[in-house]
Amino acid sequence: MAGNNSVNDVFFPRPVSYRVIIVEILVIIFLCINMLLIVIFVKKECFHTSARYILFFVTLLSDSVLLLMSDILFILTHFEIAMPVCLCITISVVVLLYFIVTPVTLTAMTLERYVAICMPLRHGQLCSTRSTMYCILIIHGVSSGPCIIILSMFFASASLNFYKQFMICTVDAFTLYRWQDHVRSAVYQFYFLIMGITIAYSYVQIMKVAKAASGEKKKLTHKGLKTVILHGFQLLLCLIQLWCPFIEIAVFQIDFSLILNVRYFNYIMFNIAPRCLSPLIYGLRDENFFLALKNLIPPSHNPEKDKQKRMDVLMYG
Repeated sequence: MAGNNSVNDVFFPRPVSYRVIIVEILVIIFLCINMLLIVIFVKKECFHTSARYILFFVTLLSDSVLLLMSDILFILTHFEIAMPVCLCITISVVVLLYFIVTPVTLTAMTLERYVAICMPLRHGQLCSTRSTMYCILIIHGVSSGPCIIILSMFFASASLNFYKQFMICTVDAFTLYRWQDHVRSAVYQFYFLIMGITIAYSYVQIMKVAKAASGEKKKLTHKGLKTVILHGFQLLLCLIQLWCPFIEIAVFQIDFSLILNVRYFNYIMFNIAPRCLSPLIYGLRDENFFLALKNLIPPSHNPEKDKQKRMDVLMYG
């Protein structure tokens, strides 16, 4: 295979087991946080009628799926476990799809904040529950574009015998020729350019409203600005991940041993990290989610207070 498959073959050597442990700890922690927030969303019906909470729920699901599937590929690659090409294609479809679902959903959430702050009178109509359901379908339809393009190029280039083989599964394994890698990169960068422009436009418009607002409206607007900035930072991390293969190929040609550390750093910073920001941006920062989270924690047990209550009951009935 052409492209950066030679780099993929040395993705994570078996002897460096502490790296697997670190990745597994991070993945388990953030999956648990995501699952907790998903449970809170499901239990609280008040979240089911708000567009931003529904879209936040979509990001939690997509991030959890991507973390789980990429972690499976990470372990299989580390231990050099081969699988049938057809099974690898199935896993890769999920990874390719949900790699894009989160940033597209972030863009939709940014537009929702733009409508809520800049067009408050139309927010109820444009961001209704019904419209949000349609928006989720559109998000998945738009996100499937790169996946369809990448797999179409692969199916057009691969021979029939290739499907009968076993392989160490990585998403990059479907790039058989260098031009396919360039097309994939161009498609991704086009997507992220459009999303970046959308977020920047929303930020500028919200900033204009913030300057003219006062009182409670000003406080709400500034909170919306912070959310848009965090979305932009999260999108930037996702965008940097697209440049990682080019950096890795350049490093691979300079220093073979250094590539192991570079790929490990890229995996932590630009694959795991962006997927862990959503719970912080729309989960722990959000007052409603934070209060719901506090209600799940049982009240602390204080023996002295309990003893005093029992004494009061005995003395005063």
